[in-house]
Amino acid sequence: MTAALMAYCLSLSQIPQTAGSFLTGLTKDPLTYLLIVNVILLVVGCFMEAIAAMLILVPILVPPTMALGIDPVQFGLIFVLNLMIGTITPPVGVVLYVTAKAAGISFERVTKATLPFLIPLIVVLIAITLWPPLMTWLPNLLMGR
Repeated sequence: MTAALMAYCLSLSQIPQTAGSFLTGLTKDPLTYLLIVNVILLVVGCFMEAIAAMLILVPILVPPTMALGIDPVQFGLIFVLNLMIGTITPPVGVVLYVTAKAAGISFERVTKATLPFLIPLIVVLIAITLWPPLMTWLPNLLMGR
């Protein structure tokens, strides 16, 4: 509820438009923009729950994405994957705390067990950021594009 209220306040104060203008003024290159967004979302995902982050950041990050001509399917997958990686990344890693508590084991043990899986997740994130057809070929095939 707090994230929805904050998103509403942000939209009233036109912060998404200002932030979007700042981001598009920072770079006109879609790849550079996506790399900046990746870093922002990974950091946000480490400290914030994914749904709350989406409610706050989607209105800020989507308009510049559309203005730069980035495929919305690609951006959506990048957005969700970044936040998911953030939720399992220490030091805060919200999901790690829940998993440790549910399994009845220490946070450190869960963290050590999870760290090897971060490498392939980051590799996939880089791949879908650099090569859009990797994730858009199936929707394009099904939609007849």
